Amino acid sequence: MKITVTGSLGHIGEPLTLALVNEGHSVTVISSNPEKQKTIEAMGAISAIGSLEDVDFIASSFSNADVVYCMVPPANYFDHSLDLLGYYRRLGNNYAQAIKQTGIKKVINLSSIGGHMDKGNGILLGAHHVENILNGLPSDVAITHIRPTEFYYNLLPQIHSAKNNGFLASNIGNDVVNSWVSPIDITMAIKEEITSPFAGRKVRYVASEEITYNDLVRVLGKAIGKPELKWLAITDEQMKEGLISAGMKPEIAVGLTEMYAAINSGLLYEDYNLHKPSVMGKVKVADFAEDFASAYNKL
Repeated sequence: MKITVTGSLGHIGEPLTLALVNEGHSVTVISSNPEKQKTIEAMGAISAIGSLEDVDFIASSFSNADVVYCMVPPANYFDHSLDLLGYYRRLGNNYAQAIKQTGIKKVINLSSIGGHMDKGNGILLGAHHVENILNGLPSDVAITHIRPTEFYYNLLPQIHSAKNNGFLASNIGNDVVNSWVSPIDITMAIKEEITSPFAGRKVRYVASEEITYNDLVRVLGKAIGKPELKWLAITDEQMKEGLISAGMKPEIAVGLTEMYAAINSGLLYEDYNLHKPSVMGKVKVADFAEDFASAYNKL
């Protein structure tokens, strides 16, 4: 099978490429970084170096593929010139146009929890727009939207607070249950969707473990040798101001605060709770705690 993978060699792109190559598939990896070319080719894949802002480049990379995996690469939230929603819409439209140009009939799209919401999901509104743009393709284009829950590694920026303050914090209550996911489990779900027959439009949620924030910090605290580690629930205003003071673009800080407020209220997880994965991923909080401790000890 010929497969084109976007996202370069990121948290998902690299293990996905390796898994597909090892199964004997012909894999083309799109990257904007020329320095990745040799690494991609050393993995047994074909490198396609160029910009996702260039529709013709995307189309040439999609050409003759049986399946394409699309994702919008992470943006720099501290870039005050960034139009985040515009960025998502632009790349979503670029993917859709390239799919039309090449006649691709099978698409896997990396979306997000909250991708079904047209308001109240903060920065995840971009994922909603990409889903809608792709769903506007002709009905004979089969699309699976992968909606992972919150990534474990989103906790890594909090190691500074864990070390210096003895707590992790956000505008989410201590007893709130959040669903976390590892890129490894997302990779396996994407690989399954790519290599299995599919038609029509489909949404697949991916999660690894559900846990309260109190229990989360208990596991992380044990891993770093600080069993007294606490979770501190702060207000929305404190959350927003903290992000802004750290240098984040104010509009994005507002959106991130709204996203976490939607976790706190349960709004973000309403559709997920109706369509939970039948099987949770293999990577649990205790496994991620080892990575958290490694980063903590290097600080």
